[in-house]
Amino acid sequence: MPVDLRKVETVRQGYVTLMVATLTAPDGTTFRRDIAHHGRASCVLPYDPERGCALLVNLPRAPVIWAGGPPELLEAPAGMVADEDPEETAIREALEEVGVKLARLEHVGSPFASPGVSTERIDLYLAAYAAADRVARDGGIAHEHEFIAVEEVPLAQLWTWVEQRRIEDLKTLALILALRVRRPDLFGG
Repeated sequence: MPVDLRKVETVRQGYVTLMVATLTAPDGTTFRRDIAHHGRASCVLPYDPERGCALLVNLPRAPVIWAGGPPELLEAPAGMVADEDPEETAIREALEEVGVKLARLEHVGSPFASPGVSTERIDLYLAAYAAADRVARDGGIAHEHEFIAVEEVPLAQLWTWVEQRRIEDLKTLALILALRVRRPDLFGG
């Protein structure tokens, strides 16, 4: 049942642009929907197949804290795509956030993050790394106030957290599941 997008009005422009769309249904009725326009993002799960671990970040997220979630969220490195392609963004973010140089990325997909309200699409990648690819131990850029703590987590432990429903970030959960499907041998038992 297709609808017709009639008009989009910008309500607020900032890091996120908030808009209101007016649509018309097939029966002629009109209705409105809010849109949060955030742009495109890129996310990568760096994993070491030799040592059976993955690099993640733990950082505070204001919306999560406000919604009653944990004070810090465990996530795969991610960031907004700006003036580069999504793969370059994933490589840059992995270096900035977890201090690892990545060469080859495996594209998992480009899903919409929250299609009921947001335009954000996230390119998801898996990337193998070796211990020698770690060039820094801490992460983030000070002026961005990210307060990132880098965690190198054994894949078996990561899978236990998935089973315990402790992975609360959707993009990270999707990447762990993709890695488990593609490389079950890395998770032990």
